[in-house]
Parts: sequence; C-alpha cells; structure tokens
Amino acid sequence: MAPEITYRRVLLKLSGEALMGEQGYGIDTDVLHYIAREVTPVHALGVEIAIVIGGGNILRGKTAAAAGMDRAQADYMGMLATAINALALQDALESAGLTTRVQTGFPMPAVAEPFIRRRATRHLEKGRAVILAAGTGNPYFTTDTAAALRAVEMNCQVLLKATKVDGVYNADPMRDATARRFREIGYMRALNMGLAVMDSTALSLCKDNSLPIVVFDMHTPGNLAAIVTGAQRGTLVHEMPEGRDALWAD
Repeated sequence: MAPEITYRRVLLKLSGEALMGEQGYGIDTDVLHYIAREVTPVHALGVEIAIVIGGGNILRGKTAAAAGMDRAQADYMGMLATAINALALQDALESAGLTTRVQTGFPMPAVAEPFIRRRATRHLEKGRAVILAAGTGNPYFTTDTAAALRAVEMNCQVLLKATKVDGVYNADPMRDATARRFREIGYMRALNMGLAVMDSTALSLCKDNSLPIVVFDMHTPGNLAAIVTGAQRGTLVHEMPEGRDALWAD
C-alpha cells in the first residue's frame, strides 16, 4: 500500500553551498546525484516538487559586496551563479528519470524559461519538477526570500529548507554543547530570537501567509520522503496554538 501523502505540493530550498560537498568550491557531481536520488522517490509518490537553489558555492552577492563590490552588481552575479546550479541540478534529475523545467527570475531564453506563475504551476500539475533560479530577479533579496515568495505564489503546502543540521536550535550546536533543538516553534518566537531559520523577510512572508516551514537535514537519506508522508523530522516552524510558542525535541 502506498504511503499517505501529507504534502501534495512542496517547495524545496537548497543552498548552493550544499552542492560543493567537501570540495570547498564549485559543484560536486556526487552531491547532485545524491539529491536526485532523494527527490526522485518523492516525486514518484505523486508529490509536486518545485526547487529553489542558491549560488553560494560559486558566489554570494552579500559577501562580494562586503569586499567592496557594488551590492546590486554583486547580487546579479550571485543570481547568475544560481542559474549555473539549476542547470547542473536539471541534468542530474533528468538523468534519474524526472522531467524538469528551469525557470529564472529574469530572462535567460537560451537556457531556461522566465518565471511565469501559471506556467510553473501547470508544469507541476503535469508531473514536471520545476527548478527556480535567479532568486526573485531583484538585488537585495536572498534566495530564502525567493523560496518563500515562490512557495506562496505557487500555492505550495510547505517550504522544506534543506540544511546540514537536523533542525533549528536555540544556539549553534557546533559551538555550544548545551544547545537544544526545537521540535516546533512559532514564527514570532523564531523572529524575536533571531534564529537561523531563514532571513527575517522570508520568515515574515511565511508568517503572513501561514506557510509552514520544515528545516531538516538533507544529508540523512530518506528524510525528504519521510517528511512528505507525515513523519516528524527536523523543526516545524508554523503558527503555534495560543499560549505556546515552542516545543522542544526529546
């Protein structure tokens, strides 16, 4: 018997840094194929999947700006980096048997479609995975914000933020041995504590549109499939019941 699906349409947010693996820069093809192996069985369950990908493995606009480059120019360069990653991911997914489309926040007609909400939604309905690159198409906005915006626009039921840790903690678990992981946390508490869920613009957009976020460890095989079938993984960020703003993991 096929497992019951909790989320029928999801947006998966992948960081560019995740693609470089242990190389320190660029794209590790082993990582690409691992992601494809995680996404493919989820798609086979009938889940509609959109993916927003960052570009930090190649260039981060904010970092380049801090080094003296014009911020808008640096952000546009960062958006081009996300397009490189999107094409690489498209190749890996299609090698695994998925039909995909890449859409970008500003026109790149030789390699991708422009983002058009109704077209992207139709691709999902036809069983195609949609990879969304170039952020929102505007400087000064992160790919976290692009992920939140696209998820809301495309009526996704959840935003799945893939990370290298197993959820959201009250402190950096790499530096603080007493750090505790949240099982669930409310939007406002996450915002007020300045937790590393997403940037404040993205988190506020999710809050305003009641879009739940699941922050989870993408490096653990099967986590993605477990989440879409209702298993608890990582940290759920959502509107908590009145009088409660967090639940701790056991």
